[in-house]
Amino acid sequence: MGLDDIKRRIYAAEAAAGRAKGSVELIAVSKVQPAERVEAVLAEGQRIFGENYVQEAQAKWPEWRSRFDGVKLHMIGPLQSNKAKLAVGMFDAIHTLDRMSLARKLATAIETLDRAADLFVQVNTGDEPQKAGILPEELSGFLEQVRALNLKPQGLMCIPPESEDPVPHFRMLKKLAEAEGLEKLSMGMSADFETAIAEGATHIRVGSAIFGARDYSAKH
Repeated sequence: MGLDDIKRRIYAAEAAAGRAKGSVELIAVSKVQPAERVEAVLAEGQRIFGENYVQEAQAKWPEWRSRFDGVKLHMIGPLQSNKAKLAVGMFDAIHTLDRMSLARKLATAIETLDRAADLFVQVNTGDEPQKAGILPEELSGFLEQVRALNLKPQGLMCIPPESEDPVPHFRMLKKLAEAEGLEKLSMGMSADFETAIAEGATHIRVGSAIFGARDYSAKH
């Protein structure tokens, strides 16, 4: 596959959905990828990357940011509350706000560092007990509490159940976002990003289709 192929598919999906070219942000998911693969994608011009682990991002991105201008980092993995300050200092967006304890830590970090990251609330659209995220019926109350902390979430994120058609989940997320006045939708990955674009995604998270399969044994 590769970056150019993914971009062509994104542009085609935008056009098919009647959306403007470039209306969808591609987050290249670089977690656990070898340095040479990430550097190759940086050299091709990609500047928005997603990471799942704060420590991994800390270890590799300061050096790349010093060499490549305009890099934006998105936290797309579960975020431990005790790493909230590190995350705010490093990431431009956090897609996994999923509990009040984390919201309080983020609010303190944002005030302390005077640096605001774009915040997405993760929604558990499939009501999966093993998966993080706010249940759809609890989202409105959660957002009210989050906004009371002077946080300003910009969007919602979901990861549909692997065994299900993602379309109902994408449509649910869009409906929830519209009801709450949120404009950004982080949804769609390597296997279903074109479907997500058709359903209104503003951010898609694509890893293996760009970089190739991950070797988790090498890192975690």
